[in-house]
Amino acid sequence: MQRVLSGIQPSGSLTIGNYLGAIRQFVELQHTADCYFCVVDLHALTVPQDPRVLRQKTLEVANLYLASGIDPQLATIFVQSHVPAHAELAWLLQCMTYYGELGRMTQFKEKAGGKETVTAGLYTYPVLMAADILLYQTDLVPVGEDQKQHVELTRDIAQRFNNRFGPALVVPEPMIQKVGARIMALDDPLHKMSKSTDNPESAIFMLDSPDAIRRKIKHAVTDSGREVRYDPENKPAISNLMEIYSLCAGEPLEAVADRYNGRGYGDFKKDLAEVVINRLAPLQARYRELAESGEVLNILSAGAAKAAAVANATLAVVQEKMGLVRAAARL
Repeated sequence: MQRVLSGIQPSGSLTIGNYLGAIRQFVELQHTADCYFCVVDLHALTVPQDPRVLRQKTLEVANLYLASGIDPQLATIFVQSHVPAHAELAWLLQCMTYYGELGRMTQFKEKAGGKETVTAGLYTYPVLMAADILLYQTDLVPVGEDQKQHVELTRDIAQRFNNRFGPALVVPEPMIQKVGARIMALDDPLHKMSKSTDNPESAIFMLDSPDAIRRKIKHAVTDSGREVRYDPENKPAISNLMEIYSLCAGEPLEAVADRYNGRGYGDFKKDLAEVVINRLAPLQARYRELAESGEVLNILSAGAAKAAAVANATLAVVQEKMGLVRAAARL
């Protein structure tokens, strides 16, 4: 089986974009691959976090993984900071990563733009992501289009390490789905839907109430005209809503376009709201059960133990090849 690794930051509230673009794919992959899915809490620290909220959101993401259908008997679910090897390998890889490479990262430029202070962690964030991936000898990395550049850097770092020290790290491949990989904001179809948005009306959150979902979709921006047609270049707003409909209903985009041919945006948006509500309702009910039971803590503990066994083996190989003397207690 090929090994798959991916993770989501516990910053903000997960959106329908996180579900359709990532978690839904995780659920499918667990049946055909050796999957490791983590809550990447160390990545969240690249910007200021309220400690209380960070703890709450970390458990929320883990519970949403489970509620969405990720099975801890099939996939390994864990919290990034529970496996110290992530931070340790990140430092070793930073010493093999070039300053200029990090300076070219598009996401850094976007996130740092306009800020008075920028942490070193935000700058070196892609190397921690590389460590996440390489620790598990990952073959495939499900990512959105905006993260592809980071996977390419990971590949460069792995190849550089292997060329210098000999074969040790698997060179991963990005895995990007064609539809739903980048769900856009309801108020601006040119920007990705964000779980950390300053405008809650721009995103449908996975735990939104039915009334909130109906209101947000009703007020979502549309394009000129009234034709429900999939054309991302000329009709980006309605095309984005059609992708959400298609993925939530499990219908091809062509079928969605045919159903609303000549009916206009009003009918489409009204039905879209119900499709989203129906898709999220069982997930939300399961989430509430999990949150009340506290079962997630035991699952995360078991997942961390399994993940650490794999991660520590890779870290040991890297340390040996780089010439580090390992303490007797770790041999």
